[in-house]
This record gives sequence, C-alpha cells and structure tokens, in this order.
Amino acid sequence: MRKRVNIRMSGLGGQGVVTSAHVLATAASKEGKHAISNPFFGAEKRMAPAESYVRIAGERIYDRGELVYPDVIMVFHPQVITLGKCYTMPFYSGIKAGGILMINSDEPIPLSDDDLSFLDKQNVPIFTVPATTLAVEIAGTELATNMAMLGALMGATRIVAMEAMEAALQDRFGKKYVASGGTATLDEAIKKKFAKKEQLLAKNMETIRKGFDLGVAWAETIKTPMLV
Repeated sequence: MRKRVNIRMSGLGGQGVVTSAHVLATAASKEGKHAISNPFFGAEKRMAPAESYVRIAGERIYDRGELVYPDVIMVFHPQVITLGKCYTMPFYSGIKAGGILMINSDEPIPLSDDDLSFLDKQNVPIFTVPATTLAVEIAGTELATNMAMLGALMGATRIVAMEAMEAALQDRFGKKYVASGGTATLDEAIKKKFAKKEQLLAKNMETIRKGFDLGVAWAETIKTPMLV
C-alpha cells in the first residue's frame, strides 16, 4: 500500500458522499492509521454537486481541504460526467499515474477519445460499479449507493478491513453521532428506511460485502492494481 492515499469522491446531494468520506476515514483511524475527511459543497440540496476528500496515511497528515492530486477518484453519479455536475473539471483532473477511477453505473459511460487517451497514458483503469443497482437489490433503497461504492473500493484496494468498516458504521449509525445540515437530514432519511438500527447496519454491511466482492474480482483483471 502507498504510504499515503488521497481519495476524491464526487457525487450529487443526497447520495451520502460526505457520509462515505467520514465513515472511510473513521474506519482507517480504527486500524491505527492517520485519516482526515473534508466535505466540499455549495447549496445543500438534492442533486446539486457535492465532493468529499479523504486522506489516509501511516504518519500524521498536515494538509486539509480540496484534494488536487488524488490517487483514487470515486464518481457516485453518472451526471458528474455526462452533465458536468462536478466542482473539479474535467472530473478526472489531477489523478495520479497508476490511480483508479471508479464510476457508479450499470454500463461503462462513453468517454471522449481525449479522456480515454489521458487516462491510458496515466495508467488509470476504470472500474464501473453498479452501485445503485446493488443498493436497491440488497438494501431496498438507493440511499445505500454509497455503501456499495465503499465496498467496491475496499475490495479493489484493501484500503481498510471489513472489521474496521463495520466498527465505523456502528459509530455512525448505531450511536449518537451528531451530523449537521443536509448530512443530518440524509442520516435520518436512511434510518427511517429501517425499523431498527440493527437492520440498517446489517443491510449496509451486506451491501458493502457485495461491493467488496466486485472489487476483488475487478482487481484480478488488471495488471497493476493500485494498493493491493
């Protein structure tokens, strides 16, 4: 694993991008790593652009804020690409050589020849993840799309262990974590989908595990899987 991993998550309001970053950073911290998550968004409304950044390292992290050079870019909604709903343009801007581009979509999204040429020169493979489809099939709601994306990231990179992620979810949804603004509203919407917190946690973990399996299978198909 690289000494430090920078992850940029790009999505739309209501997809849990901010939650994903917080949960991932918490999981990394539980493994004794140093981790920081930072959200970045404009108006807190559904379907508006939203980004979050996660930094994970084996030593102290001193920088915060926007990530200019990510190792991994996670695109939570196709409109980030197709409609340019992204604060960072082009959406893959700054990605490091040998990184990973993850896109939530049932089918590969057509990219321009220039985009594909740049990614190929950077040796950046594209991992298409049917995250929303998995979320609906397993958890019964698209609000678990972020869990499928996290699971796929874990499977492809082994960035955190399943035990650490489960503990992080317990902290987020099983205890009295205090979120704010639109993130708090989303947390409550997710909780209302399930009769009990135990059910919420179980479905989230089931979705993560399925995404994890996809990530493992995908990583086996590329020659230089990052971080594995």
